[in-house]
Amino acid sequence: MTPEQIAAAIDHTLLSATSTEEEIVRICAEAKRYGFATVCVNPYWVPTAARELAGSKVGVTTVIGFPLGASRTEIKAAEAADAIGAGATEIDMVLNVGALKSGQEAAVKRDIEQVVEACKGKAAVKVIIETCYLTDEEKRRASLLCKEGGADFVKTSTGFGTGGATVEDIALIRSVVGPELGIKASGGVRNLETALQLIEAGATRLGASSSIAIVTGGTNEGY
Repeated sequence: MTPEQIAAAIDHTLLSATSTEEEIVRICAEAKRYGFATVCVNPYWVPTAARELAGSKVGVTTVIGFPLGASRTEIKAAEAADAIGAGATEIDMVLNVGALKSGQEAAVKRDIEQVVEACKGKAAVKVIIETCYLTDEEKRRASLLCKEGGADFVKTSTGFGTGGATVEDIALIRSVVGPELGIKASGGVRNLETALQLIEAGATRLGASSSIAIVTGGTNEGY
């Protein structure tokens, strides 16, 4: 893959609690310079990112029910609709991990479906299943519920859990969802070698704060 192709698969991410307006403006400028797919920011910063990226090909991703996934479904759907109104073009929602582990699959599926409905025709939906907290069987169940719930992507991680994306998890998710859904690998993607391994395993999008290091072949600590 060329650096341009890799860049076009990256959500340039800044989700720190201490993110400032200056930093948001900076990552938007970087995203336009390198041709990243989107910037991924917290909901508060969506209007700023949308303003900075207006007229460019770079989209705006934001996170919903983040980082625990334990918000009520109605709140997640309302949060998604509000974010779209503010300029978000992609929504990364966190799956209700506790409900999944409780065997409440109908509730988990409804959670996804309601956010998908709020985004229908307006924004792509990625569902963060937080793989670090799941057994392989739970990863399979979560991935299947994402597919059945109408999501566009399964995403591995928030970056706030105990671990991030692995080649093994990407391959497992791909085996469940088939070629129809995208897979976003996030958490621990800090260099070109890791990025290429994840893409080879089936990832179609990468979430990273070390995006520039990835596309330039360098290394950097980050999300």
